[in-house]
Amino acid sequence: MQSVDLLITHASELLTLKGSQKPRVRQQMRNLGILKNGSIAIHDGIIVDVGQNLRYKANTVIDASEKLVMPGFVDPHTHVVFAGSREFELDLKLAGMPYMEILKRGGGIFYTVEKTRKASPNHLLSQSKKRLDTMLLHGTTTCEVKSGYGLDVDNELKLLKVQKKLSETHPMDLVSTFLGAHAIPKHMNANQYIQIIIHEMLPRTKGLARFCDVFCEKGVFTVAQSKKILLAGKQQGLLPKIHADEIVNTGGALLAAQVGAQSADHLLRSSEAGLRALAQNSIVGVLLPGTPFCMMMEQYAPARKMIDLGVPVALATDLNPNCWTENMQMIIQLACLKMQMTPAEAITASTFNAACAIGMQPYIGSLEKGKHADVLILDCPNHQFLPYHFGVNLVQTVVKRGVVL
Repeated sequence: MQSVDLLITHASELLTLKGSQKPRVRQQMRNLGILKNGSIAIHDGIIVDVGQNLRYKANTVIDASEKLVMPGFVDPHTHVVFAGSREFELDLKLAGMPYMEILKRGGGIFYTVEKTRKASPNHLLSQSKKRLDTMLLHGTTTCEVKSGYGLDVDNELKLLKVQKKLSETHPMDLVSTFLGAHAIPKHMNANQYIQIIIHEMLPRTKGLARFCDVFCEKGVFTVAQSKKILLAGKQQGLLPKIHADEIVNTGGALLAAQVGAQSADHLLRSSEAGLRALAQNSIVGVLLPGTPFCMMMEQYAPARKMIDLGVPVALATDLNPNCWTENMQMIIQLACLKMQMTPAEAITASTFNAACAIGMQPYIGSLEKGKHADVLILDCPNHQFLPYHFGVNLVQTVVKRGVVL
C-alpha cells in the first residue's frame, strides 16, 4: 500500500472544482465537482489522489465526516501592507459625509500614506504579518498584495520590499502588485507623477512585483493616463491589472480589454460594452462587495449580469484601512446576499477564478492531482451552509502545501 503524508477522509462534501484550467464562466461557475464521502491524499505538499474510499498508508489521517472539504481561499485583491487605522472615519460616514469631504479633512488615503511613509519596514512587516495570520486562520491560503501607500520612489520600493520579505517568510503564498498609481500625491499634478512612475519607479520593480495596477477613476487617473502607465509596466515585464469603474464609468473595463489585463477590479458602474469586452477577452472581473458594504452604498457590482454575459467573476476582500476585513467567508456571504450570486458561484469565484485573477490556477484553486495541497476543512455539512451561517469562522482546519497549520 502506497504511503502518503496526509489523508483526509469521509468528507460530507469534497469540492474538487475539477475542470478546465481557463477561467470558469456562466454555468461552469456552478459546477463544484462535488464528491460525497470524498477523500484526498497528500504527499510532499502535493495532491496525489482525490476520490472516494481511497486506500493509503498515511502518517496523519483526518476524519472529515459531516464536514466540508474544499480548496483554500484565494484573495486576489488586497492592500495588506499599510500603517495606521481610520476608524475615526466611521462617525463621519454615518453622518453622511462623502469620501471626498473626508479626504479634504485629512482622512482617506492620504492619512494612510502619511502613516505608512513614517513607518519603518520592520513595523510594516510585523503589522502585515498579523493580517496575513488572520487571513490564514479564516482560510485564505494565497493572496495578492498591492503597494500604493507610498506614492514616492523610496516608499513604494519600501512597500514592495516588505511584500517580498513577507512572501519569503510567511506560510501563505503572496503575489506582489505595484500600485504606485493609487493616487496623485499632494502638491503634484498627474502628469508629473506619471513621469516619476514610468521613469523612476517601474524600472526598479524588477524582482519585486508581478503585476502593475492603476486606479483609473474620475479625479485620479484618466483612461489615457492609465493606459500609458500600464503599457509602460508591460515594457518592464509587469502584467496589467486595473481598478475600473468603481465610482463612475470611465471606460476602465474597456481599457482592461485593450491592454490585455489579467483582471479588472471593482466594476460597480461598468457599461454593458465594457462587461462584454471583458467576457470576449476572458478577463477576470474581480468583485469587492466589502467596499460598498463599508461605504454604506446602495449599489454593488452587477454580478448576475456579468455572469449572464460570460464574464469570469472572482471575489476578493479589498483588505485596506477603508475596508478592513481579512475574511473571505464574509465576502462570499456578501456576494450571495448583496449580489445574488449562488453559493456555488461564490465559491468558484473565491477559489479557482480568484486563482485565475492572479495567474496561479496551474497550481492552486482546485483539488486535483499534481496541484499544491492547499485544503480547508469547514464545519459545514455542505457548501450551501457556508454563506447561510454567517458571522463566525467556519474553518476548522487549514492545510497549506500539505502542512496542517
